[in-house]
Amino acid sequence: MDNISLLLEGFATALQPQYLLFAFLGVLVGTAVGVLPGIGPAMTVALLLPLTYTLDPTAALITFAGIYYGGMYGGSTTSILLNTPGESASIITAIEGNKMARLGRAATALATAAIGSFIAGTIATVGLTLLAPVLAQFAVSLGPADYVALIVVAFITVGALLGSSVARGMSSLGIGLFIGLIGTDLLSGQARYTLGLLPLADGIDVVLVAVGLFAVGETFYVAARLRHGSIPVTPVGGSWRHSMKRDDWRRSWAPWLRGTAIGFPIGTIPAGGADVATFLSYAAEKKLSKHKSEFGHGAIEGVAGPESANNAAAAGVLVPLLTLGLPTTATAAIILTAFQSYGIQPGPRLFENQPELVWALIASLYIGNVMLIVLNLPLVGMWAKVLRIPRPYLYAGIMTFAALGAYAVSFQPVDVFILLVIGVLGFFMRRYGYPVAPLVVGMILGPMGEEYLRKALQQSQGDVVSLFLHPFAAVAYGVLAVLIVGGLWLKRRRRRYEAAMEQALTSEIAVQAAAETAGLVPGSAAAHELDHRDEADGPTRG
Repeated sequence: MDNISLLLEGFATALQPQYLLFAFLGVLVGTAVGVLPGIGPAMTVALLLPLTYTLDPTAALITFAGIYYGGMYGGSTTSILLNTPGESASIITAIEGNKMARLGRAATALATAAIGSFIAGTIATVGLTLLAPVLAQFAVSLGPADYVALIVVAFITVGALLGSSVARGMSSLGIGLFIGLIGTDLLSGQARYTLGLLPLADGIDVVLVAVGLFAVGETFYVAARLRHGSIPVTPVGGSWRHSMKRDDWRRSWAPWLRGTAIGFPIGTIPAGGADVATFLSYAAEKKLSKHKSEFGHGAIEGVAGPESANNAAAAGVLVPLLTLGLPTTATAAIILTAFQSYGIQPGPRLFENQPELVWALIASLYIGNVMLIVLNLPLVGMWAKVLRIPRPYLYAGIMTFAALGAYAVSFQPVDVFILLVIGVLGFFMRRYGYPVAPLVVGMILGPMGEEYLRKALQQSQGDVVSLFLHPFAAVAYGVLAVLIVGGLWLKRRRRRYEAAMEQALTSEIAVQAAAETAGLVPGSAAAHELDHRDEADGPTRG
């Protein structure tokens, strides 16, 4: 049966009323949490993971896919109206989109972001439909040594290229590998790093680690550092139908397509991710635009391109996840955990062993995209109101869900204690700038890497050199070198952009402050003082 027929069968499954309901719930919850600053799709999927154990795998995975896409959509609302990017992939949108909002063009910025996300998500899902089966067919021929090479590539790229520092990323990866080793060795039966404690004999469940790092750690961080102050929200002001002028459409369509072309391939490579794609898209738009002077002051191309790149990369991330079983982002790592909790291992055999499930999942991505554009464009005013939920209520709810979810893993109170310990670890990692994604990826891929390494060494009778002599493995290690060099170059380029933008913003604030001090800005305190002084001096001069 060809892929088109399989996709049509997937649509027949995904269009059933119960799965449509789960897809709708997924995009609704994903958009809501994407709107809330500091709560990304990774945290939401982690929180909901224990609560979906009673669902069938298709319903659970359709829900998680909706949350993933919805979170990407919702992040643009926070960035534009609040100037607070929920994650690094939304930084550019926060810079250009919020400037547009301050100029009274919030509805236009939100519209170009939502339409660009829809176009990019749909085109990238077509790319996933065409590319994933081919890659899976090729991956079936890979041996254990090749998988060891792939996992090493994922370790090094995710550890070295995520976060602000290579050392911190690799340290985070090391912690994840260590946590993955805790438990009983399946081959020898020996207990490893359990300290003689019986609850650790089966290892630490990855759900506890994910929820502890993303939910509890984030809550501790917010409670410790961000509890003061209200959140100023820029009003949306008007409907998108009237705000998108002909000139806005003309300036947006090409960035939407270019962002898609940049985002999808970058999303498919380990540690490419959405943030690198958005910065590359922004650099391309700035170079090609006829309105270069508007960049940094609210250029519509600076919102349209990065937002489409962001969503295209999200679909690209699913290619290595579904075909090779390699998670390249934190959210993908937790979705992989969701697969494993149902006894399903993503990888080259997934398309052969679970065709109904995987094609229904891909079909649900098309459906979810349509639902998202319908939810986001007319209801953007409602999402803006979500931003006004007080933080204490919000994070109290998150802690309650986290504790209930941890207890539901095996109904053992000790799991809640482990959750809190991991949460404290997550707080300190966030506090000192250690990325948590390499930890989750290391914990999930560590045991898989150990298993493949043992198989490869058994086949070669302990010959370590043979690990590098397989043609695919040799190519993978060569690609690793290119990825590291290219990734570090991209990071350096991104830091340069961030520094330039920060300097521009600082200069702007300094100029504004100087103008206010001199009384040149109408409505400022200094201007009022000058007005009063002029009024007082007026009769004397006369």
